[in-house]
Amino acid sequence: MELSVVLPCFNEEANVVSTIADTHAWMQKAGIVGSLICVDDGSTDGTAVALQKLSQEYTNVVIVTHPTNIGYGAAVRSGCDAATTEWIGFMDSDGQFRAEDFGLLLPFCSEVPMVVGRRRKRADSFMRRVNAKCFGILTWISLGVWVRDVNCAMKLYRSDVWQKIRPVFSTGALFNAELFARAKRAGVLWKQVDVRHYPRIRGAQTGARPGVIVRMFQELNALCASLGREKQS
Repeated sequence: MELSVVLPCFNEEANVVSTIADTHAWMQKAGIVGSLICVDDGSTDGTAVALQKLSQEYTNVVIVTHPTNIGYGAAVRSGCDAATTEWIGFMDSDGQFRAEDFGLLLPFCSEVPMVVGRRRKRADSFMRRVNAKCFGILTWISLGVWVRDVNCAMKLYRSDVWQKIRPVFSTGALFNAELFARAKRAGVLWKQVDVRHYPRIRGAQTGARPGVIVRMFQELNALCASLGREKQS
């Protein structure tokens, strides 16, 4: 199978080495031919240096760099745009997922063009779980899309499907919601599969920062307006 795995990175110096090693080992074991596309989203720590060293160690590592921090969604989008394989996948680089769990998604690739993970047991705080539930409800109300664990950061899709579901407005936390909204509008079928989730041991989470949340609502407003215009036309 040809697969590019996209790993968005923002200040993940403490995690990126083990994540890339884990993903590379899984690809070799599973006979996956493709690239590890690491997107440095304007990191201010040693992530860039670590990625350069890793690209010398692993020949299939491709580095995409954002000069400044644009956002999680923008990083995933840049990585998927750079992929040249038949299948594209992405996973967080913070150690909360294991690449071998892509193996749980792969058997369904012959049935549907898009296979997405669902965290079987979230290794997050109570408030993050509550926030996730609220976000899921918001996505359902505003976009008409109901997906359990919409933001699970382990997904696979064919490259031709990527052009149909590619988020346009979402550079941050709304990325996955727009992905599903566009998939539904394009009639793209997906299958959801349980995957494991691990606690973050190193580094800091940024998803709950006030600025991230404000930008998410701004992007949601723009997305709803755009989809409304598309529907009318």
